[in-house]
Amino acid sequence: MANPTSQSPPEGIHSLLDTDLYKLTMQCAVLKFFPDVPVAYSFTNRTPHMQLNRRAFTWLQEQVAKLANIHVTDDEIAWLEKTCAYLDGGYLKFLREFRLRPKEHVELGFSAEGGAGGDDVYGELRVSTRGLWVETILYEIPLLALVSEAYFKFVDKDWTHDGQTDGAKQKGLKLIEAGCVFSEFGSRRRRDYTAHSMVMQGLVDAQKEADANGKGWTGKFTGTSNVHMAMRFGVAPVGTVAHEWFMAIAAITDNYSHANEKALQYWTGTFGRGVLSIALTDTFGTPAFLRSFTRPALKSGTTDTATDGKDPSYAEIFTGVRQDSGDPLEYIKTIKHFYDSQGLADKKKVIVFSDSLNVEKCIQYKQACDQAQLTPSFGVGTFFTNDFVHASQPDKKSVPLNIVIKLSEAAGRPAVKLSDDKGKNMGDDGLIERIKQEVSYEEKVWVGGDEAHRWDK
Repeated sequence: MANPTSQSPPEGIHSLLDTDLYKLTMQCAVLKFFPDVPVAYSFTNRTPHMQLNRRAFTWLQEQVAKLANIHVTDDEIAWLEKTCAYLDGGYLKFLREFRLRPKEHVELGFSAEGGAGGDDVYGELRVSTRGLWVETILYEIPLLALVSEAYFKFVDKDWTHDGQTDGAKQKGLKLIEAGCVFSEFGSRRRRDYTAHSMVMQGLVDAQKEADANGKGWTGKFTGTSNVHMAMRFGVAPVGTVAHEWFMAIAAITDNYSHANEKALQYWTGTFGRGVLSIALTDTFGTPAFLRSFTRPALKSGTTDTATDGKDPSYAEIFTGVRQDSGDPLEYIKTIKHFYDSQGLADKKKVIVFSDSLNVEKCIQYKQACDQAQLTPSFGVGTFFTNDFVHASQPDKKSVPLNIVIKLSEAAGRPAVKLSDDKGKNMGDDGLIERIKQEVSYEEKVWVGGDEAHRWDK
């Protein structure tokens, strides 16, 4: 691969597949079951002390408008047909014709203190998306990537791409040597496309070197959540489902005590049993999810509650679970106890960790999983794609933004999220209190979950 810095680096988003796989899998399921449901998404900057300036906002407006020009190519469709057999022909036909319409769906706002003008004035960014779920679900990842790129293009400019490929390679080698199985999950908070590309090259290089060194290292770089990068670098696209699937179905049904189970029913009704079978547990707290996880998994294509008593439980048919909030070490204990209680201790179920990882955390959690006889896997995001120092002060970190876009409405009802860490809860306070009662939610605060300063310590 040519050095990405040898020519002018690309700006913005240039492929509809420059997104995370779970956006496509969820869009496929939405098309099947909820094609007419309207939704809204809202943006949150968890690092509010880090703001865009007006110049960055103007650039962001221009890049968002350009999203209307991208679409999947014939080569991309052919690759999806070959690589992602779970995406059926009806969905791929839909995707071939699909276009983003940001002028219709996306609203951007910028509020400077005191209404001051000028390109260098700083202010609060507002981003909202509204429309049919099936038409708006693909905005989240490119919008977040563009906000991050805007910040580091016009606000924090004291950095370079130098060393990104080798840095990623060294991280990859450490993980592989330690026996960690891991993927790259850094699309949404990457510094820019060039940095993402350099990281991918470094991780691919790490795997090649590990394969050739004859040391018998057991770790493995398994792929990336970014579909475009998977195709470009010849690795597997990785991912299943996001919080919004559970949040939306809870809002659509207005039944939070059964929302997890209904979400699992619709998921297996789309893809079948044992396909895309890593379950995200913390949308309304992991304890509530695990109660639903014991329920019988209905046969593919059904979404009612009837069962003949012979169906295996969701815990049996799902390969494992994903940890995305709260204390990972406590989570391991919880999941170990759960699988033991279900008679599944000998199945070597998987835990995928995806919450603010680095090399040291991955190794620590692997050791804990090994002791618990669980199979760990790691989705490493920002630590790969936005790990920089200041060019003028190499001992000082150039801190990433901590930004999210979450579902805020579905079918006219507000959507909420109750994590395993209070700091990640989102939604209307009154509705949250109601849902806490319905799902017997216990509020927890994890000392490692400071969202405003997640990466600057």
